[in-house]
Amino acid sequence: MVRSDRIRPQRLPGQCVIRRTLLEWGRMAYGHGDGQIDEAAAVRLAAIARALPLGGSDGSGIISLGREDLRAAQAVGILAAEGCTLEILPKIDNLDSGGVRRQLVHMLAVAHDLDVSAGALTAIDWQRDDLIEILIRLFARMLTEAVRRGMPRQYVGQEDDLPVLRGRLDATRQFTRLAASPQILACRFDALSADIALNQIMKATVLKLLTLARGTETRRILRELAFAYTDIAQLPVEALRFDAVILDRTNARWRNLLTLARLLLEGCFQTTSSGTKAGFALLFPMNELFEEYVARLLSRVLAGSGHRVVAQGGLLHCLEDKVSGAPRFRTKPDILVKRDTATNLVVDTKWKRLTPIDEDPKQGVSQSDVYQMMAYGRLYQCSRLLLLYPHHAQLGEKPGLRSHHRIVSSDDELLVGTIDLTQLGTAPEQLRALVSICST
Repeated sequence: MVRSDRIRPQRLPGQCVIRRTLLEWGRMAYGHGDGQIDEAAAVRLAAIARALPLGGSDGSGIISLGREDLRAAQAVGILAAEGCTLEILPKIDNLDSGGVRRQLVHMLAVAHDLDVSAGALTAIDWQRDDLIEILIRLFARMLTEAVRRGMPRQYVGQEDDLPVLRGRLDATRQFTRLAASPQILACRFDALSADIALNQIMKATVLKLLTLARGTETRRILRELAFAYTDIAQLPVEALRFDAVILDRTNARWRNLLTLARLLLEGCFQTTSSGTKAGFALLFPMNELFEEYVARLLSRVLAGSGHRVVAQGGLLHCLEDKVSGAPRFRTKPDILVKRDTATNLVVDTKWKRLTPIDEDPKQGVSQSDVYQMMAYGRLYQCSRLLLLYPHHAQLGEKPGLRSHHRIVSSDDELLVGTIDLTQLGTAPEQLRALVSICST
């Protein structure tokens, strides 16, 4: 169902007017009823979803268009079409929309290794602003602070025809193009310049976000930033050279901004029709986000312990052809906890809701997931296996170990655990406790 605490629309030129917030797997009716978006807007949203790889061929990976309603899937973020914006939030119990947005931004920051200072978050209205506005405001505040401390510059190779020699003489150009002008010298030299790849990326991000931002204050900040980057080349997003940016001790403070800029630029999908903006999307599959969030947190928890975390690694094959020996069916466990070459723990994250054990002894754990974990135990010679789920209110107050099983005819053990995402900052200790249980 649609959240009751809808965001009040702001009527700004060229911006969406109708804004709605929906939970993952939730439904939103369309038509001409009170508070509904019209059918044409619903069709436009579904068309944007179909145009995105994440949506699949029919867009159902993001939203499905039914006869009377739109149904969200497991991708969260922002989907916008002409005249309307749909915000899809993860379903996290005991949090209102503002709390969910705050937790979602926290998960994104951890998953993308973003160090977001508390000061950058102070002016954010978690209840009133949707996710894209929050991320835009966060980027604008961080970039403003960075620019105040000085734009990065680098020595860039240049060529110019000058009356006196600067740098080195370009003999080829001197004796061809300038052969008839001996009073002019073809010079090649290095000059300290701000027109470098990093600043070009920042400018492109500012200009892109100016087309999306709604808040008056945020737009003002972005306009000031655009003015600050006046002398920087304006490149289309597809021409930006992220690979040309080299971060060292002189510009390391720009790492967070570069990461956030990439997130915003690569996430914002743009379509055009006769030069008019038709829509955009900034979406994150929750199963992948949850997996990366846990992997990053686990790396921090185990730092200095002699263990290392390998995300989406392993890559061992289940089978090999008996005749040719060719490998078949490569595996990719979500998380391996290793010490040296030995695997001590295999973790598979599941963005699903467990069933209380008094309602289902299996707790809703799928048989295929159990089989998969058994295969991991055998292939990676690991006796401790953990299925990790998000905690929810129906499971009780305390997250952690939900069940502990021995795999028949082996010494392997399968544990089922949960992590509570409603309390910011407690997740590392929850993971530490679960890993400790898995090690005993």
